[in-house]
Amino acid sequence: MESWEKILSESITTAGALSSLFEINKDEIQRVIAEYPLTINPYYLGLIQCKGDGIYKQAVPDIREITEHQGLEDPLDEEALSPVPGLTHKYPDRVLLLVSGRCAMYCRFCNRKRKVGQPAMVTRQTVREGLSYIRANREIRDVLLSGGDPLLLPDQELFGLLTELRAIPHVEIIRIGTRIPCSLPQRVTLGLADMLKGFHPLYINTHFNHPLEITPEASLACARLADAGIPLGCQTVLLKGVNDDPAVMRELMQKLLLIRVRPYYLFQADLAKGTSHFWTPLKKGIEIMSALQGHTSGLCVPTFMIDIPSGGGKVPITPEYVLGEDHGEILIRNYQGEVYSYPVL
Repeated sequence: MESWEKILSESITTAGALSSLFEINKDEIQRVIAEYPLTINPYYLGLIQCKGDGIYKQAVPDIREITEHQGLEDPLDEEALSPVPGLTHKYPDRVLLLVSGRCAMYCRFCNRKRKVGQPAMVTRQTVREGLSYIRANREIRDVLLSGGDPLLLPDQELFGLLTELRAIPHVEIIRIGTRIPCSLPQRVTLGLADMLKGFHPLYINTHFNHPLEITPEASLACARLADAGIPLGCQTVLLKGVNDDPAVMRELMQKLLLIRVRPYYLFQADLAKGTSHFWTPLKKGIEIMSALQGHTSGLCVPTFMIDIPSGGGKVPITPEYVLGEDHGEILIRNYQGEVYSYPVL
């Protein structure tokens, strides 16, 4: 069995290599990746069943990334909310710390595509400054490690980072945001899982967007993490042409539970520049949530969230079930569209 490092080293990173696999305009692809890097590792590449499917669209560059200019370079205003480089302090008791600038597959819809894959995104100095900031601010009780992908750090480097965080008395919770269980599940070795279980309470939110991503390899990776006592959640992004279909989304959510990953958030795609061809109307997300509620287990129903541009934070969006009040009773619509009354109390 190939090591995850070997798999990653064989990634597609050039327009020429991509053009040998798919019928594409090599010049257009080259123009895109001159601005936004390309990496597709062989495992994730193997999930593509045909050109244009839900896996292909997530991984293969599209000329619209540089020809359509809607959106914002920094849609969540992270830079303005960074007291030190690489650390975002948006909410009072928690921070996001960038610890890696690399990913196993560069998602074309990434909200940090302005800087992911660039060497200056994360350095030893930025991580040191971030840790110092966390030590100095006692209101911080929850730290989310992000990137890039934190699980692309070597085991020893990740161990050292987690050890430093656990040594800070006021840090109660450590979370890791990673797409590795989906995009390069071979990285989740028994050694990694065994190391991570030494840092509880530790939580992992991963990121699956399509049922084709739920493979035996992904299942094994998630099983190793779950068996290490790590609660797993999924933060899916609603993407036009990928998963903006109630049946596709329901299948994805049900398959996530089978691999012991709890659907956590369904995100409206962030308004990042170069990603507008993935955006969906808000009503589409509400439609999908209505199609999930009552039509599958409640465990399969995530919270539909919008991360408001310019640093406004996350806001849940729900279908309208409360229709109003009539003669002292609340009118409520159920999942089948039937209207019932309930006492005001």
